[in-house]
Amino acid sequence: MKHTPNREVFFKHIAQTTEFPMAIEIEKAEGIYQYSPEGKQYMDLISGIAVSNLGHKHPEIVKAVQNQAEKFMHVMVYGEFIESPQTKLAQNLAQILPSNLDNVFFVNSGSEAVEAALKLAKRYTGKNEIFSFKNCYHGSSHGSLSLISDKKYTRKFQPLLPNIKHLDFNNIEQLERITDKTAAVIIEPIQGEAGIIKANEIFIHKLRSKCTEHNCLLIFDEIQTGIGRTGKMFAFEHYNIVPDVLLLAKAFGGGMPLGATISSKEIMHVFTNNPLLGHISTFGGHPVSAAAANANLNVLLREKYIDEAEKKGLLFERLANHPKVKEIRRIGLMMALEIGDYDLVLKIIHKATENGLILDWFLFNNTSIRITPPLIINNDEIELAIEKITKILDSI
Repeated sequence: MKHTPNREVFFKHIAQTTEFPMAIEIEKAEGIYQYSPEGKQYMDLISGIAVSNLGHKHPEIVKAVQNQAEKFMHVMVYGEFIESPQTKLAQNLAQILPSNLDNVFFVNSGSEAVEAALKLAKRYTGKNEIFSFKNCYHGSSHGSLSLISDKKYTRKFQPLLPNIKHLDFNNIEQLERITDKTAAVIIEPIQGEAGIIKANEIFIHKLRSKCTEHNCLLIFDEIQTGIGRTGKMFAFEHYNIVPDVLLLAKAFGGGMPLGATISSKEIMHVFTNNPLLGHISTFGGHPVSAAAANANLNVLLREKYIDEAEKKGLLFERLANHPKVKEIRRIGLMMALEIGDYDLVLKIIHKATENGLILDWFLFNNTSIRITPPLIINNDEIELAIEKITKILDSI
């Protein structure tokens, strides 16, 4: 067959999601770096949007993928056959999670984890009112999109799910709107696409008590915050509360596509009846993805990368001294550099790409720059990143 340059094929045959894709061609990646076919090196400071917490090509993850691929890949739709990569991963999760989060439904992505959680809440409670928060992001499928408050992203896809209501994040008074009619409240403990906005501790504890009072499920979307990103394995650990449902994806798969909806055995059991097969997935918990996730989790539990995330994140705060940085919002290695100007953000990101740095912005905050490097980044690499970013800021 005729060979066509990748860039030409990309723009001709790969469906685009914006009219201005980054269009960096990557031939290989290792550690915190990605490389073009010409050998140009890019320091990855966004981890594929909080995915590659152990960087690229981690040897234990690669070995796990290879070993599992040699044994078997897809054999049957999720939930029917006993597959050791899934059972090992489920057991590993149960051992590090609170006792009411001991039952997992594996899916392929964050959006799918959200979809399962919405169905689970309706089925378990028998109610259909769901609250989410303004400037949240929970995915792009019809159900998950329904949770988004910004009409710019939802208007063209109406009608979406009915009876979705939006509250202001960190507004304690508005929590009084939660009643016995409410099936669930879904929240990011740290809003990602809003530009790294932390939930207030008093607010999150009040939310927990309101959900308990009204017998509705509290769903924590930790798709972006989970698996060590915030300096804890799970962000809910910062608040000393436990949700009824926990959602994982992104870094969970160690670079492979994998998501999870996690709850108690009692709650999850409702998917088994009335109707039968209340939720199904063909490729959910794919054995190769589950094997990668197991390796990823084992390394993070063994090494000190999560414990070191907060100290490493503090080093980046030196950038707050630059006059073009208005503030830094941060927890662990999840941070936003507030620049205050969209055009300036675009210039900085473009200049960074030219200088071998991969940066990004946020869906609902286009005046900030996203920095979420792999947790394996070392102090010397952080110093180099700070030096390069500072020079870019000086030159804009």
